[in-house]
Amino acid sequence: MTVYLDITDDVKFAWKAQRDIAERGATMEDVQAAIDARKPDFAAFVEPQKAKADIVVQVLLSDLIDDPSGKFLKVKLIQKKASPVSNAYFFDEGAKIEWVPNADKLATSAPGVKFASYDDDWFGTPVQVIEMDGKIDNLEELVYIESQLCNAGTKFYGELTEQMVKNKDAPGSDNGTGLFQTVCSFKIREAYENLSK
Repeated sequence: MTVYLDITDDVKFAWKAQRDIAERGATMEDVQAAIDARKPDFAAFVEPQKAKADIVVQVLLSDLIDDPSGKFLKVKLIQKKASPVSNAYFFDEGAKIEWVPNADKLATSAPGVKFASYDDDWFGTPVQVIEMDGKIDNLEELVYIESQLCNAGTKFYGELTEQMVKNKDAPGSDNGTGLFQTVCSFKIREAYENLSK
């Protein structure tokens, strides 16, 4: 089973600009030149792998708020239907779901959070996609989201939330990057256990 982390160009630029300008004294032009210099090798050797991956974690700028800094993100977990592990989905497999959680069960700051689950096509291959746009304020409340997420690869109810809370200080723990990387770790475990049966 293969996993690919697809950080889109807008997010790469935002993150690199924040780091290089703040920590290294670079200008916006320096940042763009550094990115442009790497593009040919990236396009030739790295990017083609995303079409072949069983699971792709795609990181985009948020649709909920205009934030070119990349602090608010929309993250997709794109899973090939023919993957060696089961596909995660929200509520109802095969259904197109857009979901803004009940604010009484999941407190979020502006701009809030939105989830989706749907079938799609990725480089000519059928895929199941789940996505999260926005942030979660209290990771312990993630158990509400976990209760609606099917086939996450967990072994017991609350395991996903437990792992997220354990890693609450890690970058992205409050957004889809942390959530879907955690789901990926369960999928890797699932693939390993399938092979060792």
